[in-house]
Amino acid sequence: MNYYSEIKNELINNEITKKIKDYGKNKSDLMTYYNVGKLLFEAGKHYGEGIIKEYSLKLTNELGKGYTFTALTRMKKFYLLAKNLRHCRNN
Repeated sequence: MNYYSEIKNELINNEITKKIKDYGKNKSDLMTYYNVGKLLFEAGKHYGEGIIKEYSLKLTNELGKGYTFTALTRMKKFYLLAKNLRHCRNN
């Protein structure tokens, strides 16, 4: 038995597994940001752009930090960017 090779294989497999898990987490994050951005965009059309600030305050109050006005605005921008990229690819 070549212990070094076995150890190396174990470590490589672990790195691959971590990357796969990270990809799944990142994919989930991206889908969430896209969906939240879309909802913010649609809410802004109905209630005005001030809704992002209102939602930011409520979300921060109910869920904790991480939902600042800037963070929510970036989610909306991410949605718009992704939407425009899809549109460009389809044309």
